[in-house]
Amino acid sequence: MSGKKRILVVDDEESIHLLYREELEEEGYEVSTAMSGEEALEVFDAEHPDLVVLDINMPGMDGIEVLRQMKEKKPDVPVILSSAYPEYKQDLASWASDDYIVKSFNLDELKASIRRHLAK
Repeated sequence: MSGKKRILVVDDEESIHLLYREELEEEGYEVSTAMSGEEALEVFDAEHPDLVVLDINMPGMDGIEVLRQMKEKKPDVPVILSSAYPEYKQDLASWASDDYIVKSFNLDELKASIRRHLAK
């Protein structure tokens, strides 16, 4: 197994998977993806990622429920919520996350947050 840090990207948009995978692999991370909350929990249990980037708005199980279940299982794994909607940052349920990033095609803020959380 490689010494690379593993990141799980959870989003129901394929374009986000492609963008995040390309950018994060360039940074030296191993990237897994999931399209739904249910799939995210399966991958989380099977692959034991070092960090999760999690969308909030998804069909079926939303990101807040996925966050709750992930934190119950492994509270030490950082989860960064990622949403196109900045108003979710005010939602108390999102405060259980380790960080909150508003989605953008400029991933500098996300990359900085990932580096900060994986350096701990």
